[in-house]
Amino acid sequence: MQEQSESAGPAGPGDDAVTDDFGLAGVPDAFQRLWTPHRMAYIKGGQHQFKNENDCPFCVAPARSDDDSLIVYRGRSVYVVLNLFPYNPGHLLVCPYRHVPDYTDLTVEETAEFGELTQTAMRVLRKVANPTGFNLGMNQGVTGGAGIAGHLHQHVVPRWGGDGNFFPIIAQTKAITQTLGEVRQQVADAWPQQAREQSGPGETHAE
Repeated sequence: MQEQSESAGPAGPGDDAVTDDFGLAGVPDAFQRLWTPHRMAYIKGGQHQFKNENDCPFCVAPARSDDDSLIVYRGRSVYVVLNLFPYNPGHLLVCPYRHVPDYTDLTVEETAEFGELTQTAMRVLRKVANPTGFNLGMNQGVTGGAGIAGHLHQHVVPRWGGDGNFFPIIAQTKAITQTLGEVRQQVADAWPQQAREQSGPGETHAE
């Protein structure tokens, strides 16, 4: 679709409606558009639509390879995976294997490992990416902002000074500097050492 010719001049408040060569209405403005139609399938599907283990991405992921599912660590009852739509590079999700929606649904053992892997995730990200801060959070329920509300997951988002600049705020766009595969490999490779250091002398950590 062609835009209005520059010779026509900017459209002012009193100007008639502007059309392009095809006769479609539109008034030129100062904004550029970054078209991302590939995300429409994800948006229209609605993450909260996943109701059970058969179609839940967090239930399906552990059955695939770590590379395919972007899993960085598998624990006894909880695993850690990269977010497919990261806010920042290294955006991790801590998930129980069980398909439960609420934090209060976790057993005592699951809760302990959930917290342990969250701590390890922070240590690993500090080691490989040197973030200066973190956002940790669980959105509970659709009205609480949960994307996939049927399966509990906690976000671990590394933060750096300036990562909240005008680009994500104005353009709703994030510039991600590494591929998900590269980030997954870095985090997975660094995980064992950080887990051992976290466990301390004489303690063992589930592999």
